[in-house]
Amino acid sequence: MSHKINGQTLIDLGFRQGKWFKEAIEHINTNRLEGDEMHNYLEQFKSPEPLELHQKPIEFATNIKAENELEEDNVKSVINSMQTLMKTPTMVAGAVMPDACPAGPDGTIPVGGVAVAKNAIHPGMHSADICCSVMLTDFGKADTKDVLDAAHANTHFGPGGRDRDSQFRFPKELLEAFESNWFLNDKPSIQAARAHLGTQGDGNHFLFVGKSKKTGNTMLVTHHGSRGPGALLYKKGMKVAENFRKELSPKTLKQNAWIPYETDEGQAYWEALQIIRKWTKVNHEVLHDSVSETLEIDIENRFWNEHNFVFKDGDLFYHAKGATPLDAKFMPDITGPRLIPLNMSEPVLIVEGTTTDTNLGFAPHGAGRNVSRTQHRRNKTGSIMQIFNEETKGLDVRFFSKEIDITELPSAYKNAQTVRNQMEEFGLGMVIDEVMPYGCIMAGDWEKKAPWRKKRENRRKR
Repeated sequence: MSHKINGQTLIDLGFRQGKWFKEAIEHINTNRLEGDEMHNYLEQFKSPEPLELHQKPIEFATNIKAENELEEDNVKSVINSMQTLMKTPTMVAGAVMPDACPAGPDGTIPVGGVAVAKNAIHPGMHSADICCSVMLTDFGKADTKDVLDAAHANTHFGPGGRDRDSQFRFPKELLEAFESNWFLNDKPSIQAARAHLGTQGDGNHFLFVGKSKKTGNTMLVTHHGSRGPGALLYKKGMKVAENFRKELSPKTLKQNAWIPYETDEGQAYWEALQIIRKWTKVNHEVLHDSVSETLEIDIENRFWNEHNFVFKDGDLFYHAKGATPLDAKFMPDITGPRLIPLNMSEPVLIVEGTTTDTNLGFAPHGAGRNVSRTQHRRNKTGSIMQIFNEETKGLDVRFFSKEIDITELPSAYKNAQTVRNQMEEFGLGMVIDEVMPYGCIMAGDWEKKAPWRKKRENRRKR
């Protein structure tokens, strides 16, 4: 061989630069490979042919129907987006729930969507609010107002986390789990995991108190996800998935990029998701336990389920974006039935159900929306207080920020009875009990007094 090769030699041969370059160059030069011998050796490093999109969308079950003009536009957008998504090369099945609504540009998994991929994890299909979930604790015959008052004193809504004086203890085994995973073992993730424990965020997350229709027992239900730690993991996951997308399937939409499960990155990301799941469950538990401790009352029962996660069954990965798992195989720690909240003036449904060809083992996760928050604000007339009083009559509804958020009032959501009717029609879980509403706490419009908003309003007045 007349001369040694270098990185440029490999690039000229059509290879993309990678970590393997150094080892390959050293091997070729040490063993003086050339001609066919060198090409045969390099064959193992050839990138596979890019995966093309499916020519036709993979079929998916449509467990939803429009019952008025407003819903027609919503359902059409959902179906169109799912059809685009189901052309992604990894897709093998999918489903849409009755509470479905668009969640982004065409091809983005809708809220109320289930997308099944083979040997692939799609971070964009669980979104930033990883493991958004609901937990119920049965406090027996405790007074509903006492429970809501204690919960109000102990919970935390809005941006950011708790200061050091009000933080809950971060369990040692969870800290060790974070430190063992390279997706989670960094200072920002661990700091967020400490500070955000016992916080509920904003938007549609809530703390709900009511009574069992069946037993009359007082029940506390919380709804929130993985907060800062989950959002940071999502960001990292999307970055890794994008690197794979460029190499494996450039025509796949960025929001549908995936991490191959068999890779080191895929294994580590799957483990990170399970750790975030454990953290989120503890995030619910510390709030529920604090109410028990404050009031010195016993816990009679407790169960929970996520509705925004990735569930594994063999080599299939079920991405549920706002869909409640019915099938026990999706939840290794299942302890009871599932929870489906509708809106603050409606009961939280306690359901169980079986897997069918059309539900894929899932049910809705709530009532969903027909219009955006912005459009809902535009549609409402009258004073905020008047709207609030009309829609929350007879309920003890509180906003943590002391600012009413009309985009979380009942009228912002789809008709609850419609969702229940379609659950029955499409076989999406059977209601075995209901938590009848007493009251709830939500973040409220905490941005109303935000400095950036005040500055903007001041500029308008000039």
